[in-house]
Amino acid sequence: MDFWGTVLVLFRRWYAAVPALVLSLAVAAGVYSTIPTTYISSAVLILTTPVTGGSLPSNPRYPNGLTNPMLNFEQGLNVSASILIAVMATPDMAAELGVAEDGDTSYKVTNGSNNLESLATGPYLFVEGESPSPEGAREIVNRVLSRVRLELANRQRAVRAPQATYITTYEAVPATTPEPQRNRKLRGLAAAVGVGVVAGLCAAFGTESFARARAARRRGPAS
Repeated sequence: MDFWGTVLVLFRRWYAAVPALVLSLAVAAGVYSTIPTTYISSAVLILTTPVTGGSLPSNPRYPNGLTNPMLNFEQGLNVSASILIAVMATPDMAAELGVAEDGDTSYKVTNGSNNLESLATGPYLFVEGESPSPEGAREIVNRVLSRVRLELANRQRAVRAPQATYITTYEAVPATTPEPQRNRKLRGLAAAVGVGVVAGLCAAFGTESFARARAARRRGPAS
């Protein structure tokens, strides 16, 4: 059936299509109201070396020269960032941070990309927290930042690195103001409206088919 034929059926059987569409819109409104709005906060950490570098001088009388940590990025920092990203992504770590697997609050620690094969692209850690409340989103981000610093110190202590050479972190972007995320609500609304349109079409064409079949029975078999 062409477009205008479809429109004609909808106009002729409006009493079947309109109630189905209205009902679907009511369901869509219900779906939209039941899906919670979540909030996202994010932060960025940069791993840096000490100003005296990553090694101690062999002769204390001649200390290492001072270096700007922001100009001293090395591959070792990238590897350390990769280790921290992998550690923070484990289910055990999430549980220790109080994040349930099927809970409403979640977090992600990445290098700015979802490509797991390119973790060591820089000494950066991008932290993102999502929660049903703005306070919860910011809180989980700050909790993750604190745990990253603790894990970094623990792993350097485990390999017996001199404390003067410990890698440190610089909070390039503190936890941002949580922003509402309504994507899931809008997707649910769009899906419900789409189902409603289909239901309206089915109701109209079903009624049209029934009416034609009844009219044919009334006319009886053709002589």
